[in-house]
Amino acid sequence: MTSIIPARAIIPFLVGMMLLTGVCNTLLTKYQDNQCVRNCDDPDPLKRKHFEQPVIQTLQMFVGEMGCWVVVGIMSLWSRYVSKSTTYERIDNRAAAAEDDVPDDASIRSHTPLTDSPSTVTSSKYDGPSVLRGWRVVLLSLPAICDICGTTLMNAGLLLVAASIYQMTRGALVLFVGVFSVVFLRRKLYAFQWLSLVGVMVGVALVGLAGAIQPDPKHPSAEATTTAMADVGADALKVIIGVLMIAGAQIFTATQFVLEEYILERSTIEPIRVVGWEGLFGFTVTLLGMVILHFAIGRTEAGRYGPFDMVEGWRQFWEYKSVFASSVLIMISIGGFNFFGLSVTRSVSATSRSTIDTCRTLFIWIVSLGLGWETFKWLQVVGFALLVYFTFLFNGIVQPPFEFLRVRAVEELLPEEPIEHN
Repeated sequence: MTSIIPARAIIPFLVGMMLLTGVCNTLLTKYQDNQCVRNCDDPDPLKRKHFEQPVIQTLQMFVGEMGCWVVVGIMSLWSRYVSKSTTYERIDNRAAAAEDDVPDDASIRSHTPLTDSPSTVTSSKYDGPSVLRGWRVVLLSLPAICDICGTTLMNAGLLLVAASIYQMTRGALVLFVGVFSVVFLRRKLYAFQWLSLVGVMVGVALVGLAGAIQPDPKHPSAEATTTAMADVGADALKVIIGVLMIAGAQIFTATQFVLEEYILERSTIEPIRVVGWEGLFGFTVTLLGMVILHFAIGRTEAGRYGPFDMVEGWRQFWEYKSVFASSVLIMISIGGFNFFGLSVTRSVSATSRSTIDTCRTLFIWIVSLGLGWETFKWLQVVGFALLVYFTFLFNGIVQPPFEFLRVRAVEELLPEEPIEHN
């Protein structure tokens, strides 16, 4: 038996959809943050309150991840009732790659199906008993909890910074993935990779500095009130805090990646089911946490109308059409991003994946500039260029500038290739 992999003809479409949904995730979340939900008719923009509910935004992300179970169900029904009458011919990737002179196409190497079915088997290299057999599937709640912490921190940070700075700061992920891979997975980093991690730190610092030196208004409607020096200083401090929150969140995301890598190396579960289980566990834990925090903080005088006031948060969610509509679109977008990402990530090269991430950030930046959500900053361009270069250098896509730093082959830190879920 053989696994069904994406046909080459549709891979560009899958890549395009992964890019589109990835861009929409960030832009729709920032759009949601900009929606006024209280005192909207007040002539003083400072008294208007906007949708600031990072915990609810985390919850809606997990709803999108749970949508992967819909795909699993459809694929299972297809395998049971439709594909019985269809004969699939095994695709020899090695022979196909030898016939193609395009280097990037030669990296199409997926042998892992998105879903399991009677007619497909997972060709994982692991032959021992799965660590996720039976009740042990609850182990996936550990990366889900990391996802909760990381996503909530990033959503809170996005309230304080521009969308492009948010996306660029997420580039710090490679720093923590590299360090954690060495510490916990016993991977080896070469000298040029350690140099790359330092370069990534410098790039993130420059991006954050650009936002602090030339802060954008927190909400477009508040632009007229942010001209005073005191307001500029306050906005600069908010940008610094936001960048630190987003960069710190990458610690949780890197931990999630390392946990997923450890689990996937020792099991035969399909990646799309991993996302589905994490969505289910994440939704349950987040909802339980919301209830506890509401009674502990949200009901107090200090916590009223804040991010832990669950009653106020759900009132805003249901009463304001723009918030509700954007939430639905975010759920669909995140579900699509996970599906297309899992369809693509094992079918294209590391070069293509890094290029997709770079294009995602660029498109978010361009759209944000076009919508007037932020202003152009040359220092941000320098920081982003350093981020891209050193990330490419870390992944072995570009060669180190000095001969003594070069190596013949670079070990892949995460062979199971976990992907960001939002």
